Amino acid sequence: MSHWLYKNKTLEEAPEGYFGFVYLITNLKSGRKYIGRKYFGTTRRVKVAGKKRRKVIRKDSNWKEYTGSSKELNQDIKTLGMLQFRFEILILGRTKGQVNYLEENIHHRFHVSSSYEFYNDCIGPRRFANVKLDEGVYDIIKNIVV
Repeated sequence: MSHWLYKNKTLEEAPEGYFGFVYLITNLKSGRKYIGRKYFGTTRRVKVAGKKRRKVIRKDSNWKEYTGSSKELNQDIKTLGMLQFRFEILILGRTKGQVNYLEENIHHRFHVSSSYEFYNDCIGPRRFANVKLDEGVYDIIKNIVV
């Protein structure tokens, strides 16, 4: 059984036409959050003897049981229990690239790697373990017009 909420309803099956999702996990005791992404499945192409085209093999992921990749978050889930956390899907993505872009965009918008409000310690493949920025820097960033 899935613990993921999408539009305040438990999502039991992967929606047709979607590759994955960006999610928010909230610790209901401390208020700390984690933003991440998860794919509904994987696709591989395997050579078949005597054929020119490869066979496509699709496999579901463990998204229904998944609790994020943060070691600190998973330790808190283990200590406090699943009921002390809210698991919600923020947005669904139709392609792998779309899911990746949406996750990284949301990470940047909320400054997840530089805020103690979040469990996140990196954005994409880049690690910014608790970069400390002055409050004035956030104001400057918000007011940048391109």
